[in-house]
Amino acid sequence: MTLSSRLFARIGHLSKAQTHDVLVERKLRTKMPDGVELLSDHYYARDGGRKQPIVLIRSPYGRNSVWGITSRLIAERGYQVLIQSVRGTFGSGGEFNPEINEASDGIATMGWLKEQDWFSGQVAMTGPSYLGYVQWAIAANSPAEYLKAIVPHITASQFRGVTYPGEALALDTTLSWAYLVSRQEKIGRIHGLISSFRVQSVLKPAFSHVPLNEADELVLGEKNQIFQETITNEPDGTKFWNDRDHSKKVQYVRTPTHLIGGWYDIFLPYQLEDYKTLKASSKITPYLTIGPWSHESPGGLFVGIKESLDWFDYLLKQKDSVIRKEPVRVYLMGKNEWTNFPDWPPPQMKPVSWYLQENRTLDQKPPVNDSSFDSYDYDPRDPTPSIGGSVIGRNAGPRDNRKVESRADVLCYSTSDFEQDYAIIGPLSVDLYMHSNLENTDFFARLCDVSPKGKSINISDGVLRLRPNDFEKHRESDGIAHIKFDIWPTGNCFLKGHRMRIQVSSGSHPRFARNLGSGEPIATAKNFQTAHQIVYHDTAHPSCVIVPFMAL
Repeated sequence: MTLSSRLFARIGHLSKAQTHDVLVERKLRTKMPDGVELLSDHYYARDGGRKQPIVLIRSPYGRNSVWGITSRLIAERGYQVLIQSVRGTFGSGGEFNPEINEASDGIATMGWLKEQDWFSGQVAMTGPSYLGYVQWAIAANSPAEYLKAIVPHITASQFRGVTYPGEALALDTTLSWAYLVSRQEKIGRIHGLISSFRVQSVLKPAFSHVPLNEADELVLGEKNQIFQETITNEPDGTKFWNDRDHSKKVQYVRTPTHLIGGWYDIFLPYQLEDYKTLKASSKITPYLTIGPWSHESPGGLFVGIKESLDWFDYLLKQKDSVIRKEPVRVYLMGKNEWTNFPDWPPPQMKPVSWYLQENRTLDQKPPVNDSSFDSYDYDPRDPTPSIGGSVIGRNAGPRDNRKVESRADVLCYSTSDFEQDYAIIGPLSVDLYMHSNLENTDFFARLCDVSPKGKSINISDGVLRLRPNDFEKHRESDGIAHIKFDIWPTGNCFLKGHRMRIQVSSGSHPRFARNLGSGEPIATAKNFQTAHQIVYHDTAHPSCVIVPFMAL
């Protein structure tokens, strides 16, 4: 074991039993059907490891650093590991066109594996984010006789949802990823870590720039293909997104699958859709683990490695003792404890509506006033800022929201102090009656846990972008629009003495690209219009947040 693998094993609570000395063959070449060659590193145990089960990892982020350590950790515990750089990255030939070649290249790599003299007849796959997406790209079309297990971690079978949640561009995530991918091979490992840590500061001028199709050039000195294609294919770039979408194939996956997600992860709602599809279509029960992580949380990475090894030991080495009996395991924030369930959403879930009231409170009783509303102005020149939540980078996760809640463009509604613990686990939604002077506008909702000292911590949120046809579809006879949208699933216990709070606003910038209100295409929009927003909460318009209550 190397020093780095020993450190990772200790942090990740990995077993030291039966670890192996590992050899590495570097820069193996795999020819794709079009002649492009991809590079891989092959890790295996010195003592007869060339016939052990194979774990395939396909990555656009290189084969060293954390992914090299991960490969070594897995190999030290009795597996061969082939880590491959996807097309156009870190020495592999061709051009990196995100998501577009992963199905054909992945299938070709599986065929190449079968021809090697060290092929064992058993293959598994693991990895987070893009390394998880590539698993979905081939899972339905790989021979079931030797693809025995997959672990897609903080990922989904399609990327459109995470790019345009609620039809609003996830600007922070999109530009940050494009920036980091464009620089990762041009700078050293240490500089890369520093760049990743500072990315939001570096990109701040670009986040505020209009039009958006110039933002990448502002910080990179050139146009970025990833960013430009993303912002010019909103929201109706059907072929662009369909070519990259593997969600329709999930129903045909027969490989045992363990999905690992995080409450603050950018992919969570779409990952849970994959779980739902698997559960409905497969005779093989999928497993699901959700922790208190954001997309880049180290804790999520270490749990992902450990759960992957347990899943592989169970399926490839028949070690029944390492697998839990109940397939769903979630972390209950607030209580800070793990809880197991037979399914997702937990069957004990009971949807409970909390209604917005005239005195800025939340109550389970519907409002009784005949006329009651609150209003605010959203000015895209001074957009409501984002604090924490489901983004990539160091600004993700739970944060104190009191500063943003003090703004005039944020409405807050709170329960009274809970007299006992109040747990919610599952999907959440917001049901609003509203009016706007603009037909191009956004509504953003965020659920917070408020401590007895007043600290307001975000636990769930979501956005909905509205266009003229949306207003026509949702407008009722009195002219008021009735909109419903999902916010992030969560697992949280509001402890006795805490309060639940819902924020309603029209932005969370730069997490979501601000809606300028003009109706122009997002790439070229540059005309600002202020939105006057009204949120109703009376007998005829009972706005509410719907939470999945569970008695524990």
